[in-house]
Amino acid sequence: MSRAAIPGLPSRHPIGGQLPALYAEDDFAQRFTAGLDTVLAPVFSTLDNLPAYLDPRVAPADFVAWLASWVGGVDDPRWPAELRREATVRAMELHRGRGTKRGLLKALRLILGVGAEISGDGAAVWSRTPGAELPPAPDAEVVVRVWPERDATVDASRVHELVRALCPVHTRCRVEVLTAPPADSGEGE
Repeated sequence: MSRAAIPGLPSRHPIGGQLPALYAEDDFAQRFTAGLDTVLAPVFSTLDNLPAYLDPRVAPADFVAWLASWVGGVDDPRWPAELRREATVRAMELHRGRGTKRGLLKALRLILGVGAEISGDGAAVWSRTPGAELPPAPDAEVVVRVWPERDATVDASRVHELVRALCPVHTRCRVEVLTAPPADSGEGE
């Protein structure tokens, strides 16, 4: 959408009225500046409403992707407009948890509307005692189990895409798509 294509948008600051008195009755000067008013009206309108353009909850739909890119948000044109706005509003929160189980759970729930359970830690080990032997190596695979919550089905390819984007690079992740939450699930973390 182009803000320059709004027919009949009046200028709040017409140039013709700001000309010296000598040009107030000059037909050519008034018509010429009216043409400039037509070009400048969308610019003035945008500047007058700038705070609304920077708030993803009320910004024009075509600005939401741009705002998401400013804050490192995930934006997908296939999503409904309200989900795109919510993901942009919560981008900082999601970014703070990026690469963690909690962050991945929040992102899966918000972005794809699925419930999830994550097991495994990607083979990270450490010891509280300096110089001590490391604990036994854990399983190097992270298992992400998802099930439908918002929709009736789960799009496995989109789950794989999101998990790949949000998991640390060194981590091997396996995704399992379930038809319902597991009986022993605590529904995430």
